[in-house]
Amino acid sequence: MKCILLCACVAFTALFSSCKKVEREVPAPLLPMETFFKNGEKSSFRISPDGRYFSYRADYKGKMNIFVQKVEDTSAMRVTHDTLRSIGGYFWKGDRIVYAQDIGGDENFQLFSVKADGTDLKALTPFAGVRSDILDALNDISGKEKEMIVQINKRVKEYFDPYLLNIETGELTLLYDNKENYDSWMTDNNGVIRLASKTDGVNITWNYRNSEKDSFTPLMTTSFKETFAPSSFNKDNTLIYAISNIGRDKSALIEYDPTAKKEIKELFADKDYDIAGINYDRKKQALTSVYWEAEKSEQHFFDKEWGDIQKALDKKFDGYYTFVANHDDARTKAIVGVNSDRLPIEYYLYDFKTKESKQIANPYPWINENQMCRMTPVSYKSRDGLEIHGYLTLPLGVEAKNLPVVINPHGGPWARDGWGYNNEVQFLANRGYAVLQMNFRGSTGYGRKFWESSFKQWGKTMQDDITDGVEWLIKEGIADKDRVAIYGGSYGGYATLAGITFTPDLYAAAVDYVGVSNLFTLLKTIPPYWKPYLDQFHEMMGDPQKDSLLLAEVSPVFHADKIKTPLFIAQGANDPRVNKAESDQMVEALKKRGIEVEYMVKNDEGHGFHNQDNQYDFYGAMEKFLDKHLKAKK
Repeated sequence: MKCILLCACVAFTALFSSCKKVEREVPAPLLPMETFFKNGEKSSFRISPDGRYFSYRADYKGKMNIFVQKVEDTSAMRVTHDTLRSIGGYFWKGDRIVYAQDIGGDENFQLFSVKADGTDLKALTPFAGVRSDILDALNDISGKEKEMIVQINKRVKEYFDPYLLNIETGELTLLYDNKENYDSWMTDNNGVIRLASKTDGVNITWNYRNSEKDSFTPLMTTSFKETFAPSSFNKDNTLIYAISNIGRDKSALIEYDPTAKKEIKELFADKDYDIAGINYDRKKQALTSVYWEAEKSEQHFFDKEWGDIQKALDKKFDGYYTFVANHDDARTKAIVGVNSDRLPIEYYLYDFKTKESKQIANPYPWINENQMCRMTPVSYKSRDGLEIHGYLTLPLGVEAKNLPVVINPHGGPWARDGWGYNNEVQFLANRGYAVLQMNFRGSTGYGRKFWESSFKQWGKTMQDDITDGVEWLIKEGIADKDRVAIYGGSYGGYATLAGITFTPDLYAAAVDYVGVSNLFTLLKTIPPYWKPYLDQFHEMMGDPQKDSLLLAEVSPVFHADKIKTPLFIAQGANDPRVNKAESDQMVEALKKRGIEVEYMVKNDEGHGFHNQDNQYDFYGAMEKFLDKHLKAKK
């Protein structure tokens, strides 16, 4: 959601003019695979609450760990020492750093905290097989400097209970006896839980209380097809800012009165896209901005001070997308990110008052943005008349004609691709492949009707939208019809398998990354904390009992006899979302028929490969596989 705001470029005429510009550029040299997948030297920058330090993640013995550096210094101290798995998300809380870690990709995250000098490491939620998530960090709330609210599924695996957690001692205090099995929570500006939701599988009931002493009472019940997403309370904690599509196709920002149980007014909407979320300054207790993903990300400011900050950044870094990654408590200094579709990220220390900036990191100094390829927004019509938006990336210095192509459908599937730097896409384009990413029906951000049009359409019209993208590229002369591959992860992996199953003559090669092959086993093996939503999955994908014929029809594993395309499958052994059995079944079915299939399993990974050595193995094998089956064809 952080991209430069430029004019639309969806018509093919506009795309073609962009292609001509690329043709005049110097072709990039063939860069080593590691160039694109090597961990950044530094990433995930955070400034300390007092503004004296900043932190970042960097490599230590092949894993990403956390380092802390004084603002005025040039060297840093490592404060974590993990050699088994890279540390992902983390943040500052007072003079401590809080981070989450799981084991082998099982997504049962445990929380830890450590002092800024690397001492006093605390395992805050050391519960094996239990997941802990942060509900509210309680920042900018007086008296809560050492506390935050977490939710833990220790009582039962399907539901999470809210606790107050002391980040120094690990002391947990139950905040609510969740005997009703509420499945989500929301706090007000004082850190008090005021909203709780519960689903019966297809309907969601929001419950409200006026204070911590009151009981929850039902506020509203919506179908899961309707969006009502509370985001924040207003300044005096009486009204709710929510993203809602109730009574409208596109989600909008509204103001809602929980006492009167009604929408007061619409605060902002875009006619073509769903509003994605809001930014709220808890210290100022003010709504600052609203953002959404169009062809590129866009933002509207309500708060003049924050709007002026963004204008100053845009002026200073003209031609790039800029954003405030985080700031100190006093709002005097910030970490600012600068990026584009050709530049991964650069970080600057920015002074709000003087507007001076100092680069503190170029995490990918080996990336020369002039050797990277432009990602161009495009659109095409589906066979039944829907406008399908996507992104086309062409290799530098090559005429956009009869190119080998990699079709890259996104995961989710109820998610979407956006504009920005994408290391996989750049890697493939550097190898000479055009890459098409498409937001097929069901992709989020395009309104309720577009989303609902995907229900029970796995392998059907959703797949047709992908196929139509291939046909569009061929018709326009960009793609060599004999050299088209398909690659995707998760749902994109399913789309890969469906593509070579239901359109077996369309693709010359396929790469399935942690993809679904059997919808029956997928629905049977979902994580326990997803089970309250199982009825939704049944309505969106199909019920294994009522829709057994449909699920059998669109599960590639049952139609392996149609596959003739060479296939490469990669899978994490600990994947809690797409069980390893999904890939095992497909490999076994194909091998019985003598179809060429390469199979890579990593025993220390889950839903996607996070460890550097495993990523190198996967992308190195992918490169050889695609080279063998695409570049050899004439």
